[in-house]
Amino acid sequence: MSYPPEPWHLRGQMYVSVWPVPRAHLPPLPAVLAAEVRPLTVAGRGLVGTAWVDYGPGGVLTYRELLSAVLVRRAGRPLVSIVDIWVDSPASRDGGRALWGIPKELAELDFRATGGGLDARATAIAGAWLVDGPRLPGRWPARFSVVQALGERTRTTPVRARAAARLARAGWRVEPDGPLAYLAGRRPWLTLALRDFRMVFGR
Repeated sequence: MSYPPEPWHLRGQMYVSVWPVPRAHLPPLPAVLAAEVRPLTVAGRGLVGTAWVDYGPGGVLTYRELLSAVLVRRAGRPLVSIVDIWVDSPASRDGGRALWGIPKELAELDFRATGGGLDARATAIAGAWLVDGPRLPGRWPARFSVVQALGERTRTTPVRARAAARLARAGWRVEPDGPLAYLAGRRPWLTLALRDFRMVFGR
């Protein structure tokens, strides 16, 4: 096995953006998943979350990642489903697919620190400049579950994390003919910088 067993203990830095997207323009879910969950919408809009993540030393793997996920519901319970995701680590790709049904692909990811922020690029997919803003007090905990199609069934995976948080600003450049085209021409509603996070992904 070329990847660690679950759970994965991970550490690093992350920028998360939340986008309101009209329901008709949300990315489709796999059929086996769509039979169980529905996008959670308000006033005809769903919520898409994107993240640029730099997993660093201290975790089971070190790699970089760009992902896009949709907020969904099952029997009234909110869940997260990852629809598009790219990493620069074959071990992360293989483990994410085999353990949890996360559709990871390999991509060339370039992260460059700037004065108080990050310039991030995923070749032929998207880029963003991200600028840190005011820090929020304390370290913020988060618990949620990720639901994915794993073969002919679904897999629900718990995630636990804690991080220092800052408000942030983001300017995105999405390739209009690329896999994130549903975000092209849109602006995120909120962006947060999650500093020195610690995450446990899996059971």
